Amino acid sequence: MKFRPALRDDVPAIVAMLADDMLGAKRELDGLDAYYAAFDAMQAEGNNRIYVGEDDRGAIAATYQLTFISGLSLAAARRAQVESVRVAGHLRGQGVGKEMFADIEARARTAGCRLIQLTMNAQRTDSHRFYEALGFEASHVGFKRYLD
Repeated sequence: MKFRPALRDDVPAIVAMLADDMLGAKRELDGLDAYYAAFDAMQAEGNNRIYVGEDDRGAIAATYQLTFISGLSLAAARRAQVESVRVAGHLRGQGVGKEMFADIEARARTAGCRLIQLTMNAQRTDSHRFYEALGFEASHVGFKRYLD
């Protein structure tokens, strides 16, 4: 698997992966306009990127969002925030996720980050076990409040 920064042309494949699970199927939109606008905004932000993994045929088979956050807590630690982790259904359980997190860690270290953090929906019990196997700790309780 080769990981690279996503291109605007990759947006349809990324959205298809986001929608291809029990939660995403209920919450992703049908049209792509909002996704293209969000992609463009992320590109303008600089420290907020989507990455894709290409299989040996060049097809997009994985994706993640990586945001670098500078802060004062934890002795002014810079953090890598990981979101929207997905692997194509036919490749799940084959080590792609482990390769993805090796890529994430390399990018985080290069950016001067001292920790990688992520959140996940509590319903994703398989993901919980996966992250623990990679050395992540369930160290915090998270909250969300949607704004209309």
